[in-house]
Amino acid sequence: MPRKPKRPCSFPGCPKLTEGRFCEEHEKQENRRYEKYDRDPAVRRRYGRAWKRIRDSYAAKHPFCEECRKKGLLRPVEDVHHKLPLAEGGTHDEDNLVSLCQSCHARIHAERGDRWHNH
Repeated sequence: MPRKPKRPCSFPGCPKLTEGRFCEEHEKQENRRYEKYDRDPAVRRRYGRAWKRIRDSYAAKHPFCEECRKKGLLRPVEDVHHKLPLAEGGTHDEDNLVSLCQSCHARIHAERGDRWHNH
């Protein structure tokens, strides 16, 4: 299947072409801005060093996207996702985690309306 053509970075004045929304440099900057200003501080407290160790351990045991694997595709894991979010009573237990590629992770959050507020 052909790939989409690259598009200009969404950062004002950046001439670089990218496959995502921002070029690599500005994606990091946008993620830092989101973490600092848009993400709820209570959420930030739930994800510390312990979560990083749990996430890395789970990703090592499940190196491929579990959603894509159901469709017969092998895509490397990019995110470890909580099936039941911590804010809704979920835990870091392995039975509440799933390995996902970036597109599956974004799709799940878009369907829930988590980061991109659907008003």
